[in-house]
Amino acid sequence: STEDMEPVNMESMGHPEIYPLVLTTKTQEIFNCRIDEDVTDEQPYKLINKVDIFEDLRNRAAVSDFHPVKKIVQEYPGNELLLVYDKDFKYGLNFYLIGTEEGKENYLNPPEVPEEQEEYKEHIPEDVYVYKPPVSKPWVSLGSEKEIEEESVMESTKQITYMISQKRSEFGAPVKFSDQNASSVKDAYIECTAYPDKNFTLKQLEKDVSMQVIPQIKDTSTQTEWTYPKNATTQYYPREFSEEEKETLKQSKPLVDFLNNASISVEIALQQNEIMNTFIDDWKYLAEEEGTFGDKTDTHLKEYQSFTDLHSPTEKMITCVSWHPTIYGLIAVSVAVRLSFEDRVYFSGKLLLQPSLILFWSFSDPIHPQLMLESPDDIFCFKFCPSDPNIIAGGCINGQIVLWDITAHADRIENIKAGDSRSKKATLKPMFLLEPESNTEAMYIRHCAVSSIESGHKKVITDIHWLSDTFEINRMGSVFENRSGICCQLVTCSADCTICFWDIRPQKPLTPQTTEKKKEESIEIPFDVPSTFLHLDLSWKPLSKIRLSKGETSLDYCPTRISLNEDHLLYKTEDKTLTQSKIVKTGEMNPYHNLESGMANLLKPIDDFCTKFFVGTEDGEVIYTDWKMKKDSETGRLMPKKPVSIHTIHDGTVHTVQRSPFYNDIILTVGGWNMAIWKEGVMTGPLLQSCCAPKMYTSGHWSLTRPGVFYIGREDGYIDIWDLLEKTHEPAQSQNICITMITYIKPWIFSAKQQFIAIADYYGTLRILEIPWTLSRPSTNEMTSVNHYFEREVKHLEYVEQRKNIREQEKKEMELEMEKKKIKTYQKSKEQMEAELKMDYESYLELEKTVLINLGLLKVTEKGSYMDVV
Repeated sequence: STEDMEPVNMESMGHPEIYPLVLTTKTQEIFNCRIDEDVTDEQPYKLINKVDIFEDLRNRAAVSDFHPVKKIVQEYPGNELLLVYDKDFKYGLNFYLIGTEEGKENYLNPPEVPEEQEEYKEHIPEDVYVYKPPVSKPWVSLGSEKEIEEESVMESTKQITYMISQKRSEFGAPVKFSDQNASSVKDAYIECTAYPDKNFTLKQLEKDVSMQVIPQIKDTSTQTEWTYPKNATTQYYPREFSEEEKETLKQSKPLVDFLNNASISVEIALQQNEIMNTFIDDWKYLAEEEGTFGDKTDTHLKEYQSFTDLHSPTEKMITCVSWHPTIYGLIAVSVAVRLSFEDRVYFSGKLLLQPSLILFWSFSDPIHPQLMLESPDDIFCFKFCPSDPNIIAGGCINGQIVLWDITAHADRIENIKAGDSRSKKATLKPMFLLEPESNTEAMYIRHCAVSSIESGHKKVITDIHWLSDTFEINRMGSVFENRSGICCQLVTCSADCTICFWDIRPQKPLTPQTTEKKKEESIEIPFDVPSTFLHLDLSWKPLSKIRLSKGETSLDYCPTRISLNEDHLLYKTEDKTLTQSKIVKTGEMNPYHNLESGMANLLKPIDDFCTKFFVGTEDGEVIYTDWKMKKDSETGRLMPKKPVSIHTIHDGTVHTVQRSPFYNDIILTVGGWNMAIWKEGVMTGPLLQSCCAPKMYTSGHWSLTRPGVFYIGREDGYIDIWDLLEKTHEPAQSQNICITMITYIKPWIFSAKQQFIAIADYYGTLRILEIPWTLSRPSTNEMTSVNHYFEREVKHLEYVEQRKNIREQEKKEMELEMEKKKIKTYQKSKEQMEAELKMDYESYLELEKTVLINLGLLKVTEKGSYMDVV
């Protein structure tokens, strides 16, 4: 039996006290000896109590990993055994147990090495790799191009062109086929038999043809880690017993008994391994989803619904889209007139008579908008407040910020639970229902407050964001704990080259007299407009203003999109928003109706807060800068800090700067004809930059459920779907959505089985499409795989930067060497010059004697002297 088997030790290697073990992940978690967490390279051992091992043997019996050394544990004299992590598998397995007290003491307190051996180790040379750059060699032709030219196929005959035409009147004419008896009609059946044509003969030239059966060709790419190249060879041969040893082993009774006893256990283990996988997680595959919408192999977006404003007298485009945070099936869009700047100036009188709106569409009514928010001018960006979805902030084309409060209309909203989720179309129920009397007539809601025209932006506001409710900033840009506990500050960027921070709270405490005075001045404000932000109307000024200057010049960068460090937190504010809406419904005090509360508290600064953010510009630059201000040493004015990094990657206006909902430091930028993915903290360049697309990119957005997927809209109405796990050099697929430019993309999660994506176009149509199962369900360990991909790209950038520095250093050295060769002067001393002249003169005399002897004018005597010949 297995219990009578002796435990295997390393006596053959000179360590009889060592017993190798295999510890599974479950055993490592039980005894707190997990690899790279509890046991590491610095501390590869763990002391385990005998009582814990006995308890594990009682609980799991033969399944326990300590069962092979059960006898050793029982006979061990001490209370704690030493378990060592064998990282290099020196003894064959991942752990080994030391079975004696003496061995444990020798391992924990190793004997000191003599000084002679230490000196000997110091003299051992290390294998240090020295990089040798490759040397270019001239190409030598061996005649291969002639063979390629001979084997190439050339067209020997002239191609014949056929043209088949049809009369215009016969286009689209109906055609009717019927059966006909071939024998009943004359000439109805004609047999075309083959015969040799004597007038035409074809002589086939002899050709050498070769074939190679290959599998289907597939283009793939990979990124490998570069290591130092080393030339290594090895040769081995099997070690065999001699004939005498073989005969002795065959007659050995212990060996025969061992094989007979062990063969049965080995056969059972092999059969079990073939029958089932012992390492599979049964609980994971037990709760498999029974059904999902669509086919799992379907990868295309399917249109679910579309919305178009049929009542607008002018042609408008959609500028911004946002799903309602708490009401499922309700989506808001802002529209603007499709006119250029010159046409806007020309038709300014007519445009003032038309309202600028934000439309609320519901899945229950695709024709009539449910709510219409009025604004002074066309809205180009807006956001729901994360703390209270009834508060909405938007940016106008004239540079003003508009605030709405739709709390009074919250009672008109009714949430209805979805029915049976098995049906595809019945999954989503209408969730925004108005009263039957006003079902066809939309509700117009006027804005609560607009910012001051003189103190705000001067041009169109291109992006707006709510700051998180965890912090607030002052006019210097310093970060403090939020005193109000709600989102009360915004940040905007505009085409006037400024970035402004705003605070909706009153900077000075309001008295009842000032409030009444304000009401008396604002005579034109209707009675149905709430007084939530009455203190801001027409007097709201930015808290601080930042200009991104272009170095020493007087020009500034023109920001179009911004992304703060806390943007990823706004993806996960749904629960908080639901809580806030419940508070409002129960009749408790809405914090936005009492903004002065908490303003008297002291500001508590937050240390180690990242105040840097990304900015996309109109010219395609991606800037990483700081919103903190500094005082100028000469003038004492507050000045913005110099940008940390500036990269010109895009060849057009940046339309998207968005952080990944899964990785806080990964940013997607879309602009011009390409896109790029950045990592915060890596300033050498983007991790991924796409090649030039066939059409200009106009919008983009990350997937909300898959870390490696994002969507990009193009000007020709196509949407590119990127999947980093499938391809990184091109989109995984492209799909046509409309015939005009896509202006905005916004995905939304309805449930675990159903997701939608809203796509807006230049003609004012909003399309809701269903995201297929393959694009919404993340694969196993997808987040880890995508993270490893980003880490590899960071290492690749570091390697490229190192190679760049090496090449620059080599170039400088080559230039210095060339200059030395050109400017090198030989400064010789007087003695050297005289010695050279003397050597030249002596060589001349030797040449003269040789010439005279050859001419017979000089004769050499027997004594070695010269004599003239007369």
